[in-house]
Amino acid sequence: MPGSPQWDLRDDLAARAMRLIADGVVEREGVPGLAARLGYTPRHLTRVLTAELGAGPLALSRAHRAQTARSLLTGTTLPVADVAFASGFGSVRQFNDTIREVYERSPLELRAAARLRRRGRASRPDDPAAAVHADAGGIVRLRLPARPPFDAAGVFAWLRARALPGVEAAGADAYRRTLRLPGGPALVRLTSNDDPGAPAVDVEARLSTLADLAPLVARVRRLFDLDADAVAIDAALAGDPALAASVAAVPGMRVPGSLDAHELVFRALVGQQVSVASARTALGRLAAELGERVPTARGDEPDLLFPTASAIAEEGEAVLRGPRARIRTIVDVARRLDSGDLVVAPERDRDELVADLLAVPGIGPWTAGYLAMRVTRAPDILLTSDLALRNGAARLGLPNAARDLDVAGLRWAPWRSYASMHLWRAAAADATA
Repeated sequence: MPGSPQWDLRDDLAARAMRLIADGVVEREGVPGLAARLGYTPRHLTRVLTAELGAGPLALSRAHRAQTARSLLTGTTLPVADVAFASGFGSVRQFNDTIREVYERSPLELRAAARLRRRGRASRPDDPAAAVHADAGGIVRLRLPARPPFDAAGVFAWLRARALPGVEAAGADAYRRTLRLPGGPALVRLTSNDDPGAPAVDVEARLSTLADLAPLVARVRRLFDLDADAVAIDAALAGDPALAASVAAVPGMRVPGSLDAHELVFRALVGQQVSVASARTALGRLAAELGERVPTARGDEPDLLFPTASAIAEEGEAVLRGPRARIRTIVDVARRLDSGDLVVAPERDRDELVADLLAVPGIGPWTAGYLAMRVTRAPDILLTSDLALRNGAARLGLPNAARDLDVAGLRWAPWRSYASMHLWRAAAADATA
């Protein structure tokens, strides 16, 4: 089911299909749309999923919808009809029939049973019954548990260092931003649950439609890498004496993902060979010039959507600053993304995505590898061409020459992306000192 760490580790057709199913693609585009995104016929996709997982895409999507619906029924006061559509069902009747078939109870009976279970005891932080609720103002709140241990502070620090004015606002344990979802713009606030026994990210979102709840959940889980098997990763990396102290100091380190793949492409392109601060300045200017304003309830909320590929393709040359070759690359990539000639998305085969990126003039191995790491959740990428990463390696007593570090990094497979985070952390600590 969605949420299993194997879907990030694996890169076969079944794994990529499960990422899309968790994002609600079947509900929005049907099985033909799911198959088209993966580059196969619906018949072949159904055959593969049935052989691998024992069910076809419709049944897997239906199970995911039922799982979402159960959480909403047992943890919210949303009307049943709202639960049905928020879960991705096309009609209340279909919703009722599915819940009865899967759980052998009606939706109202499921809700009543949950209330009985809660009666007489305080709600725990990790209690699914306390996980999700919505208020009358259209704000949806939910708690997304993480596999412990979980270095939430590391992800928030990463986001804070790169936050763009108007688009994002970040602190030590909170992150707010605007976001495009399939149904329209959203304003999202993410905070860390400080209970070490039940690590989680709390989500507060103002959505254009409740149907955007499933894709939002999938994207936040990717951003915070909530499903990583932290115990296995830490055990593997701590076996190397060079990384053991870093793993002990920061257990459960995560590789930050992305809420918007196209946005991350432009962040990576602008950030090539410049400092994080310089990239933030350039991206902030780009967003201010070409981003779309959205209404907000409070004056201190982010109100700017990051520019679309279409906007950058049309007006990027007039707004972007820097070397002409880099500007040409950014605008070229924007046009390719807008036309569909280049597809950068979580469901892409990682090797194929890297090959497609490297075929674009101006994109090198660092950018291609960085995007594969963060967009597709590739767990085994070591970007030894990155100067900061090599500086971090040297600080930990590892080789700082790219070729030598590549050889040394072989012992971290299949978790070299997580080793990269430890090396970047060491480099940041060295710079601060």
